[in-house]
Amino acid sequence: MTANLTKQSTFDAIIIGGGACGLMCAVQAGFLGKQTLVLEKNDKVGAKILISGGGRCNYTNLYATHKQFISQNEHFSRSALAQWTVDDTINFFETYGIEGKEKTLGQLFPVSDKAKDVVNVFTNLCNDLGQEIWCDTEVTAVEQTDSGFKVTILRNGNEQILLAAKVVIASGGLPIQKMGATDFGLRVARKFGMNVTETSPALVPLTITGKDQAWYEQLSGNSIFCRVWNDRASFEENILFTHWGLSGPAILQISSYWKPGEHIYIDLLPGKDIIELILQEREQNGKKMLLAYLSGLFTRKFAEALVDYIPADKNLASLTKTELENISILLHEFKVKPAGTKGYDKAEVMTGGVDTNELSSKTLESKKVPGMFFGGECVDVTGWLGGYNFQWAWASGFVIAQNL
Repeated sequence: MTANLTKQSTFDAIIIGGGACGLMCAVQAGFLGKQTLVLEKNDKVGAKILISGGGRCNYTNLYATHKQFISQNEHFSRSALAQWTVDDTINFFETYGIEGKEKTLGQLFPVSDKAKDVVNVFTNLCNDLGQEIWCDTEVTAVEQTDSGFKVTILRNGNEQILLAAKVVIASGGLPIQKMGATDFGLRVARKFGMNVTETSPALVPLTITGKDQAWYEQLSGNSIFCRVWNDRASFEENILFTHWGLSGPAILQISSYWKPGEHIYIDLLPGKDIIELILQEREQNGKKMLLAYLSGLFTRKFAEALVDYIPADKNLASLTKTELENISILLHEFKVKPAGTKGYDKAEVMTGGVDTNELSSKTLESKKVPGMFFGGECVDVTGWLGGYNFQWAWASGFVIAQNL
């Protein structure tokens, strides 16, 4: 291998990671007249942007605040989200040709439904602003020098040494390995003596194994609007039964708050009282069988799956008080003990990451290593499903750029 030296004066900062945070950081730095170099391991930037939202990119959420983020320090994200707001995100994309349309629960997508339009905004701006992007580039080492940082890379089969006054770690988290995800940012933090909080897959499907697996398998493909909760959080959205367990928006949401060995609970009729519904129905139609009645509330397939737990062959008029109470518990407090998750390859994000105590909340600069910044998913800030994680990525990229 040959070694080449790029002069330190070439770049004000080297940004490791060409995802949402890194790209926003490069563009905002360019607006301030700073020269940056984005290093991306993949053959193109914005890999996770391109697959997000089924290729449509849910690029922010109208209701994003620090309250929708999980972190050991629940207040850490406040500063960045205040410096770069949802309105800033909307205005930024509108300025460069992307109009947003709201879907459910404040989720904002491009009118075009094309995630590539979002990526193109950044690549075009980087080109206009003279910000360099090197793809197919692997960073093998980051070292501190008297005047900044030395970054060793492999590019086109050659090892190169890059120098810059400041370095930005925006290399993402552990999901999704096939998209090039690694623990690079966490390793860098540890190398420089920073604490990393325990990580786990988040916004991820939950698996069911053992004696209950067959019951879930028979319902594969059934989707039901529910409230899913535990003692930490509650979400009302659809759940999806699969041959290996549970998925769907509500399950992905609660997964970020679930720990192995714990139960979750599902209200299959949120906002309703099944006992009241049955009592009202039997005044008009007491001879209706319970199974037939539940088939009107759910799919026939789902109602039939409940036969093992309810007196399905009884008519509504003959149901006892105890039976009604048991039906209520079953439908409003359906108890599930997941075996695990589908792991990082099916997770949208991760919980945990670089300990927020190691960073300035105002600048995202390392307290121990001046000139080193961490942003995006590698930091212990994890948003809900629905555009929140992109809002954090844009905000953290903006904040870092202001301080390069």
